[in-house]
Amino acid sequence: MPVVRFFMLLALVVWLGGIVFFAFVLAPTVFAVLPSRQLAGNVVSRALPLLHWIGIASGLVFAVTSMVQARVTAGTAEPFAARHLLIYLMIVLTLLSQFAVGGKMMALRTQMSVIDDIPQEDPRRVEFNRLHQWSTRLESTVLLLGLAVLYLTARRLT
Repeated sequence: MPVVRFFMLLALVVWLGGIVFFAFVLAPTVFAVLPSRQLAGNVVSRALPLLHWIGIASGLVFAVTSMVQARVTAGTAEPFAARHLLIYLMIVLTLLSQFAVGGKMMALRTQMSVIDDIPQEDPRRVEFNRLHQWSTRLESTVLLLGLAVLYLTARRLT
């Protein structure tokens, strides 16, 4: 079932490629080029939820197509195979990043209006920076888990 395998791999490539592009190209570029952290933050805060929704959709596509592929080749969908458990965890972490961490960060950005004008020691800025660290940790973890899924998938398909 080459079509199923294609969509399975495409979903994983889109998710991981999006994270890599966001982390290593988009975010550093907007913070380096735009005249204020406020404007760069506006771009990032618009792009990150889109990345999360792409990731969630890609994770679901990968899980479904991978289980279909397993059912056809192994006779069972293997819903508790390591690659599927890791994908489920990636989806959960992405949902946490989007709704728990991202939601609080957006509320703080709204309260602070122009973040460039807020002193570093302001409690809202301190909390924002703490949440930003968590957001970065979650995205990094999702990327590492995704690389593990990619390895497990490649090993299985050979």
